[in-house]
Amino acid sequence: MTRTERIAHMETLFDKSEEVVRRLEQALEDFATLQPDIAELEAYYTSPQWRKDFEADEAGKLPKDLKRGVLSEDGLWNLLGDYQRLKEAVCENSEK
Repeated sequence: MTRTERIAHMETLFDKSEEVVRRLEQALEDFATLQPDIAELEAYYTSPQWRKDFEADEAGKLPKDLKRGVLSEDGLWNLLGDYQRLKEAVCENSEK
């Protein structure tokens, strides 16, 4: 590898790394601001109101065009679990 090739290769690695680090930094900032939203979703999911809304959906009482992924037991459960897992991973990695 010539000097020019090496520098060009390293420049490619530098650009790629800089972009990934910038995107991760933004994602971590976004993730940090998500806590109130997650807390509200979790409170809703564990409330009697969620069950009532779920049952209304099952009974066909909600508009057909209403987006209702929040009433998917697995979807919301998985989101809350994924959030907790990622939160633990971020905290664990920040301690290293």
